[in-house]
Amino acid sequence: MTAPSASRAPSLLRLPRPSLRFLPIYRRNLLVWRKLAVASVLGNIADPLITLVAFGYGLGRLLNEVQGVPYIVFLAAGSACMSTAMAASFESLYSAYSRMQVQQTWASIMNAPVDLDDVLIAEWLWAATKGLFSGLAITAVILALGLSREPTLIALPLVVMLTGLAFAGIGLCFNALARGYDFFTYYFTLVITPMVFLSGVYYPRDTLPGWLAAIASALPLAAAVDLARPLVLGEWPAQAAWRVSLLLAVALVSFGIALVLTRRRFRV
Repeated sequence: MTAPSASRAPSLLRLPRPSLRFLPIYRRNLLVWRKLAVASVLGNIADPLITLVAFGYGLGRLLNEVQGVPYIVFLAAGSACMSTAMAASFESLYSAYSRMQVQQTWASIMNAPVDLDDVLIAEWLWAATKGLFSGLAITAVILALGLSREPTLIALPLVVMLTGLAFAGIGLCFNALARGYDFFTYYFTLVITPMVFLSGVYYPRDTLPGWLAAIASALPLAAAVDLARPLVLGEWPAQAAWRVSLLLAVALVSFGIALVLTRRRFRV
């Protein structure tokens, strides 16, 4: 049987077909995760939680206030966003790569009447959900420690979910290019770590040089922090529409790129 000609081959740039076939794949990931849910959540929030407590209470004794609020409260919103970004990134990189390449779970799933697009949509939404779980866990810590109990916190899960979608999409782009787990070290070292330090998680961005602050303000994590911090302080964020639009754009564009790169990898 001859291979289809290039003119007949489906375009890598085609839009996904509307379908709910991703739902069983999403549910499959959820059911597997439930077996290790507690360990998974604790593992994802450990670093941001340690940072919040150690820096918030330790460094907070030297820095009484930042922008007129206690340092630990200033740090709390950044920790929620950082936890979300980390969890979504780990899931869309290490876990997704394991299912795609090592365990061959994707190949097994595609023996059913589903296609690669359905699998990738499920992975994207599932990684964002993992980010949401971690962000909500940090929010619970904020409430438990009494750092904030403002009514505006009710909108924080929306910010967390958008953040998870953005970083899940970015992670899936790198997942499509990876040839091994070591490849992800570059992502965390060259992308995530600088973004965390530049996005206003630990200190206000206006302390940076003007040109660097301008660049940092365009980062998705900076947009998330700028939305989350006012909510923790009991205020509604300024320029919320712009920042929500930035996160949505990053989420949709990065997922679109991930879709093309993953199709190219599977040649479908």
